[in-house]
Amino acid sequence: MKGYVYYSREESIRNRAFIHDLIDEANKSGIDLQLIVDDEQPDADADFILFRDRNPEISASFERQGFRVFNRSEVNGIANDKLRTFELATLLGVPAVPTKKLRSINDIQSYPVVIKTADGHGGNEVFLCKSAVEAKGFISKFTNRSLIVQPYTESNATDVRVFVIGEKIVGAVKRRGNDSFKSNYILGGSIEKYKMSSWQENEVVRIAKALKSDYIGIDFLLLTNGRLILNEIEDPVGARSLYQTHDFSVAKKLMDYILIKQNYR
Repeated sequence: MKGYVYYSREESIRNRAFIHDLIDEANKSGIDLQLIVDDEQPDADADFILFRDRNPEISASFERQGFRVFNRSEVNGIANDKLRTFELATLLGVPAVPTKKLRSINDIQSYPVVIKTADGHGGNEVFLCKSAVEAKGFISKFTNRSLIVQPYTESNATDVRVFVIGEKIVGAVKRRGNDSFKSNYILGGSIEKYKMSSWQENEVVRIAKALKSDYIGIDFLLLTNGRLILNEIEDPVGARSLYQTHDFSVAKKLMDYILIKQNYR
C-alpha cells in the first residue's frame, strides 16, 4: 500500500516528530508513506492521503482526483469553522457553548465575552473581553477575518480533549490553563489523563458518527459542576498531550485504522 501524509511546509517542521512516528509505523505495517507539503502532488497510484492541514479546499482537490482522504474535506471544513461546529452540535442536541457570528460591536449585548477567529486554532486568536473597548480592539485587529462571539463560561481554565479514531475513543486529556482562561497545552498549561463516563463517551461517539470522521479531537469545557459542554472540534488534531499521558503510539493506531478502511485487514 502506498500513501502520503500532507502538511503545510511550516507545520511539517513543527510536527516532524509525529511525522517520523507516522512513517515509522507505516513502514512496520507494510505501508509506503511519504510526506508532501504545500503544492507538492501525490503520485496517481497512491491509495490514500492522510491530510494534516487546515484547508478544506486542498483536501477537496485531492478528493476530486479520486484519492481516499483521511479526514474528508467536509470534516475539515466543519472542524475549522467554529460556527459550523456549534450548528452541528445544536442539530445533534449536544450541549455546546452558545456561539454566534460577530459582525460588529453591536452584536454584543453584555460582557464578559470570548471573541475568536472562526478558523483559528491553538488558542492564539482567542480573547476574553470584559468591556466594549477591549472588544473593539480585537475586532479592529482582525477586520479581514470571520469572527465569532461566545458568552464567557467559567471552567477554571479547564477543558477535556477527546481523541477519536473512527468511532472509537482512544484517549482523553484534561488540560488546565496557566495564568490564563485558556487551557491549551502548547500555551503552557498542565495536562493529565482523563477518565470519561459512559454518557460522555456516548456524546463523543455521536459527534464522530455524524461527521463520519477518521481522526479528530473534540474539546469540551469542564464546568465547575463537572459537566462537559462542547467547545471546538480539531482537525488536524495535535497529539502531544496524548503522547504525554498515554502509553501507546497514536500513529500506530492510525495506520491500523487506515489498513482496515482500505480493506487490507
